[in-house]
Amino acid sequence: MILAVDIGNTNIVIGCIEEEKIYFVERVSTDISKTELEYVVEFKTLLDLYQIKMEEITGCIIASVVPPLNNIVRASMEKLLHITPLLVGPGVKTGLNILMDNPGQVGADLIVNAVAGLHYYGAPIIMIDMGTATTISVVDNKKNYIGGMILPGVKVSLESLVNRTSQLPRISLEAPKKIIGTNTIDCMKSGIIMGQAACMDGMIERIWEELGYQADVVATGGLAGCIVPYCKKKIIYDNELTLKGLDIIYRKNVEPSA
Repeated sequence: MILAVDIGNTNIVIGCIEEEKIYFVERVSTDISKTELEYVVEFKTLLDLYQIKMEEITGCIIASVVPPLNNIVRASMEKLLHITPLLVGPGVKTGLNILMDNPGQVGADLIVNAVAGLHYYGAPIIMIDMGTATTISVVDNKKNYIGGMILPGVKVSLESLVNRTSQLPRISLEAPKKIIGTNTIDCMKSGIIMGQAACMDGMIERIWEELGYQADVVATGGLAGCIVPYCKKKIIYDNELTLKGLDIIYRKNVEPSA
């Protein structure tokens, strides 16, 4: 069994995987002020909650888009598991052919999602990850990672709207009863939820047009579950996509036959 950790700007996603079976997926808040020991306690609490014994974990892999936390989380895992984690980055085998101007600048989370998308859904494939930012990645019909888009995330957009206006309240992320709102809160819900869904539909259309063919679409991330049901395009919701990708990359680097 391996412990997979994805350090995002807002949340750290953590889960245990064994032979493609995921035992749990949980999120804890990303906090660069926390110490190594505080993360040890937090991760141990999660493992205890799901009755995972330390000796059952034989490996650990980390992907991160928050460099200041890399060494802290890695050290916390070493202290907790007595294992040196594999950190996704330069020198780590992914099996992904990246056709970007500077492949080294591609975020670890985007690479991990693309590896999982290609493995589980085939090519061509479009991956949407809805977190602090909404990212879209594209793998073409030749299995090349050819690029994508970065948009403001759902909560980032909502917080910006609320913080920069004097009369708009903070709202929960849930869909309104109808598209055309008849009060301020429903108008905001429609704009955020339906607006983001329409954006995804429109981006998919434009990607297909530029590719010259259609590609399947898979979405992941903490906020994807709020948006995907309201998209008109067929989008597969896979909340475990990133952890699946981490499992694949771990096996490629640690298990010779993988």
